[in-house]
Amino acid sequence: MAFQPGQSGNPGGRPKASARVRDAAREHTEAAIQVLVEIAMGGESEAARVAAANAILDRGYGKPTQPIDGDGEGGAIPTGMTVTFIRPGQPPDAG
Repeated sequence: MAFQPGQSGNPGGRPKASARVRDAAREHTEAAIQVLVEIAMGGESEAARVAAANAILDRGYGKPTQPIDGDGEGGAIPTGMTVTFIRPGQPPDAG
């Protein structure tokens, strides 16, 4: 079903349950951070300590940006711009 311009695909908005879950999770933020700190400082495995430390940093400073370097298998990322000027009253290919 195609929607008309200006018509929402979700006219009812987000379900109320998702807001309740979000609010419930936010009530436990301090306790969750404390658990992450405890794991980061004394977790039994290095993987658990690193995962907890990353979670703490992500929440405090946001996730790091991912640069796009174009050195992957696809090669360099092509860049460029083409500008075509069209004079009023002339067809686009009249030059």
